[in-house]
Amino acid sequence: MNQSIPAAEKEAILTELGEANKRFQQIYPGDRPERQPVHTVYGGADLFKSDSVEKMGKVALNAIHTYAPDAATFGKAMGISEQDGLAEDVYQKVIQKLETEPVEDFRIDFEDGFGNRSWDEEDVTAVNAAKEVAKGMGAGTLPPFIGIRIKPFTEDLKERGTRTLDIFLSTLSETTNGKLPDNFVVMLPKVTIPKQVSALVGLFELIETNTTLEAGSLKCEMMVETTQAVIDLDGKNPLRKFVEASKGRMIATAFGTYDYTASNNITAKYQDMGHGVCDFAHYVMKVALGGTSIWLSDGATNVMPIGPHRGDNLTDAQMKENTEVIHRTWKQAFDHTRHSLWKGLYQGWDLHPAQFPSRYAAVYSFFLESYTDATHRLKTFVEKAARATLTGEVFDDAATGQGLLNYFLTGLNCGALSEDLVLATGLTIEEIQSRSFLKILEGRRG
Repeated sequence: MNQSIPAAEKEAILTELGEANKRFQQIYPGDRPERQPVHTVYGGADLFKSDSVEKMGKVALNAIHTYAPDAATFGKAMGISEQDGLAEDVYQKVIQKLETEPVEDFRIDFEDGFGNRSWDEEDVTAVNAAKEVAKGMGAGTLPPFIGIRIKPFTEDLKERGTRTLDIFLSTLSETTNGKLPDNFVVMLPKVTIPKQVSALVGLFELIETNTTLEAGSLKCEMMVETTQAVIDLDGKNPLRKFVEASKGRMIATAFGTYDYTASNNITAKYQDMGHGVCDFAHYVMKVALGGTSIWLSDGATNVMPIGPHRGDNLTDAQMKENTEVIHRTWKQAFDHTRHSLWKGLYQGWDLHPAQFPSRYAAVYSFFLESYTDATHRLKTFVEKAARATLTGEVFDDAATGQGLLNYFLTGLNCGALSEDLVLATGLTIEEIQSRSFLKILEGRRG
């Protein structure tokens, strides 16, 4: 066959192209295969105890048993269809989740959830919180993911944030002989410039050097809650610069709904997860960080499912009013979570245990509603793709298969889908967990 490109010149061009491709792949490696939690629970550092998660689970279970004692009531409150047993399935899965793993991720909060207190009080709290984490590590009572949120590295709070970070980690290292809890992370709020992230990394390095913590073990995440974190002074999106400033230590970004809406001059009444300014920020975050392996999380619903009447001897009228309030706020949180899921944001925040039923109901119904169709599509897709690969036909729609794979892996990780349901696709758990549609095809071709 005729060819006109000289071999030496072709080799030079393709070698240069290969180097550029590899640089791109280093920046955009794709999604991480590890489990991503579906929520992060925030609580004041002064309130955290080694058994806090267990207590939260009991509060959440009490809320669902009191205000939704059966699947029909629960489904009606959330707006979940009873058709094909969906409401019953979701209800049972939520109860099982609350009984076995009510909290997936917890952030011990020294910022908004703690407030500005005296330095002595925050010092003591940092020590106590670290010791409670160590106690929880020994007792096996911590959630699968955990971390702390320090104060921001703004000019007026950088000293306080640094001091709390140092006290907490130094105490934890001394108490545990240099061991960190599984999936431990430090959250830096209100990031506006890359230097704030690089300063945190510099502090990590000093702490690791001067304690028994392993070098490189400390990881961070940041909050997107200012307009400057979406568009900087040069009119560019700075999120990638923030990630680069972390020297590989940043694993996630979380959206701060209420600080961000406030920075957009939205009045308190309309500061809501469904506001258009939040949608804009979410899409910018997704485009800026897509394919980088950085996890994205939405914010929280700040309307708490707590009835106006307290006590053990409530009248029927008071119980009825409590139920109406809680069902209304459950539905609001349910809708917010579903809106986040629809946008491809599979993690969010919860602020109170009574929000857990609506969180898990939204996540589970989202995945279960699509299960039958997704199973058929993925099974058919893999079969057709494999045949096309084997026969040499052109098959270039791997992105569709990848999207279906992501659905099943996320559903499996959060508990919405059991292993048996996933295996109905014809794929193995290992193939699903590979997160790579192309690797599955290559394996089946071999």
